[in-house]
Amino acid sequence: MLELNQNAAAAAGPDVIKDVSEADFMAEVVDASQEVPVIVDFWAPWCGPCKQLGPALEAEVAKAGGKVRMVKVNVDENQMIAGQLRVQSIPTVYAFWQGQPVDGFQGALPASELAKFVEKTAALAGDDGLSEAVAAAEEMLAEGAADDAAQTFQAILGEDPANAPAYGGLIRALIAQGHLDEAEATLNGAPAEITDKPEIEAARAQLDLAREAANAGPVDDLKAQVEADPENHQAQFDLAQALHAHGDVEGAVEQLLDLFKRDRDWNDGAAKAQLLKIFEALPPQDPVALNGRRKLASMILV
Repeated sequence: MLELNQNAAAAAGPDVIKDVSEADFMAEVVDASQEVPVIVDFWAPWCGPCKQLGPALEAEVAKAGGKVRMVKVNVDENQMIAGQLRVQSIPTVYAFWQGQPVDGFQGALPASELAKFVEKTAALAGDDGLSEAVAAAEEMLAEGAADDAAQTFQAILGEDPANAPAYGGLIRALIAQGHLDEAEATLNGAPAEITDKPEIEAARAQLDLAREAANAGPVDDLKAQVEADPENHQAQFDLAQALHAHGDVEGAVEQLLDLFKRDRDWNDGAAKAQLLKIFEALPPQDPVALNGRRKLASMILV
């Protein structure tokens, strides 16, 4: 097992968002930002846009799970600090890292832009080696050490519960162990903010394919059926599933591409849907996925 830094978990406490004044600005912003990025929201009670921005920004900071902190400064009560930082209009937001303002904006922003700002600010501190830990766990999984990989992914999630690569990796490790029900339960329990991440989508596709593999028929029998009747689309589709279940991903893709070429509308486009599921489950740069997507695209454009 890898030793993982506990700083991120410790940071996610009740003081992630707080009001500060000139008396504690140095401690809560300048000093605190030596370890964790701090977002400073300059506002006033009479400012309409501030009332919209503040809660939305707080919500995004809360989602970051302690990777970034936020302080609120009432400019009416703390004019000296506002003047020193040249706050000329409100709302004004600064991001502090290692004692210095490094980014910021003025006025209200849409939620999507706020999310990007918070994510960018949180990234200033790095991820305490979690990326390296994810890479190590992926290597374990690739080498067949699914148990060790699952334990490492779980340790990473102990520090960062919304780490999409680790969450997807844990699901795939459970699939590799044959624990499909546990993998499905883990997938269904993924934090809402990462359910649409590519790593989660890939794990979902792998789980669907693993479920299908349990019902796949004998490869040789299905090959014989297809050879005897090339127009038996169901047999060809079943053959593709069986090939994939036995590890012949490229063979499965070729069968589905041929089926799509023969009859793209068969069974409500089942061949295309299955191809996309296989591509989703593969790493983005996998040659089978790249070649298969290119061939499929060329057929669609014909």
